[in-house]
Amino acid sequence: MHVISTNTRKLTITDYLIAALLVLITLVCIAPIWHTIAISLSEKSAVEGGKVLFLPVDFTWSAYLKILDDGKFFRAFAVSLERVALGAGIQFILTVLMAYPLSMSSREFAGRNVYMWIIVFTMLFGGGLIPWYLVIKSLGMIKSLGMINSIWALVIPGAVPVFNVILVMNFMRNLPKELKEAAYIDGSGPWYLLLRIYIPLAVPALATVTLFSIVSHWNDFFQGLILMSKPENYPLQTYIQQLAVKINLSETDSEKLAELAKLSNKSLNAAKIFVTIIPVLIVYPFLQRYFIHGITLGSVKE
Repeated sequence: MHVISTNTRKLTITDYLIAALLVLITLVCIAPIWHTIAISLSEKSAVEGGKVLFLPVDFTWSAYLKILDDGKFFRAFAVSLERVALGAGIQFILTVLMAYPLSMSSREFAGRNVYMWIIVFTMLFGGGLIPWYLVIKSLGMIKSLGMINSIWALVIPGAVPVFNVILVMNFMRNLPKELKEAAYIDGSGPWYLLLRIYIPLAVPALATVTLFSIVSHWNDFFQGLILMSKPENYPLQTYIQQLAVKINLSETDSEKLAELAKLSNKSLNAAKIFVTIIPVLIVYPFLQRYFIHGITLGSVKE
């Protein structure tokens, strides 16, 4: 008769301390967001008096109703979604196509070092805001491009993020060389090697730079402010940055005046912040797992 013993390690004081520390860090990270939500749902007098901490005081939806009351909000939201889809997609394609050849050695790609110096130079030196704007404006004068007041003005200027290229390039350079040699022996070409080996193995790095691209396009308001002269072309962040409480007494009835009287600028700003972080909070959990799992481990056995 065999007795199977299961030895389970008992929790020590150190384990409890680590768990308590992690809980504390989690609360510290959540507290600002929770405080922002509480402010956005509180009345003006409570917010201005500093009475709101983590629970709404005199609960009200006034701030959110003010944001959603205008159809321009949904137009700006659609512009931001279009910008994120186009911008992240174009950045993904160009980043991969640029990082892949640069991950090769100088023997395989003769001009590698020259291109590396060029892209590093762009990280250290820039022409400045005014030349940047004049270049985009000059492209906008070409009817076939039409950059100004178009979605392409928000997508094309930052289509090749050098930092993302270097990140993916270094990841690809660290992939086992035996995989590439085996693929060449089997008769694979560069495109097959990229699509069937490098991209699947570089998923963690590609997921990371994709998240960077999504967050960058979603959070940016400055380009929309400069390159869009028509309010209907504003992305969401630019629209919210321009949003202000304007009371027109001639066109506002008593009910709307009473509602606006309950609205604080702090409540409105808090509502803006919370609305803008919702999409990122939705996307992040789907990409977060790639940050902690390396799928290249054990891919080559010698």
